Amino acid sequence: MLDEDALPSVQLAETLKARGQVSLADYMASANAVYYGTRDPLGVDGDFITAPEISQMFGELIGMWFADLWIRAGKPQVHYVELGPGRGTLAKDALRAMAMVGLMPDIHLVETSPILRLRQAENLPAPLWHDDVSTLPDDAPLLVIANEFFDALPIHQIVKAEQGWHQRDVAATGAAFTPVAGKLVPDAIIPAALKNAPNGSVIETCPTG
Repeated sequence: MLDEDALPSVQLAETLKARGQVSLADYMASANAVYYGTRDPLGVDGDFITAPEISQMFGELIGMWFADLWIRAGKPQVHYVELGPGRGTLAKDALRAMAMVGLMPDIHLVETSPILRLRQAENLPAPLWHDDVSTLPDDAPLLVIANEFFDALPIHQIVKAEQGWHQRDVAATGAAFTPVAGKLVPDAIIPAALKNAPNGSVIETCPTG
């Protein structure tokens, strides 16, 4: 019998097989959607831990930093924004610290995981959720925090080979994922300092970051 924890990986493999090989960035985006959309990955029963979950001091220091910026700016209307807010622990601690000096902004969370949104709703009063940054408010300054967020964004890799530079793709074989050579890329996009790099050299880019 297949372990329930393995089902998302199998479903991802089936999706990729139907599409053929995909770019590394597309693979990472699909894997992130499956991983974060099917579990709470934090804590003893999860896969990793972050600083806000270990000590409230982390979030409180962020909150006092924001409060200092707000006071020096003349106490304008602002919005609190967090990208990838986890369980909402950092926001809860930061907002508590900000409230001590009268800063109580609206809460905007960029989060797509339905499971983590439930955790955030338990920790925060009336958060407003966004699937991406395009819907964030633009009527006032934003106080933005992104703790351990950018390191999980999908990346593109370009690999040097005999025939030139090619995109690194990922293909599914059974339930396994294998890096494979993708389409050749134009020499014009390779930085001049790297054009003569040895075979096997890798360039990473993250347009969404």
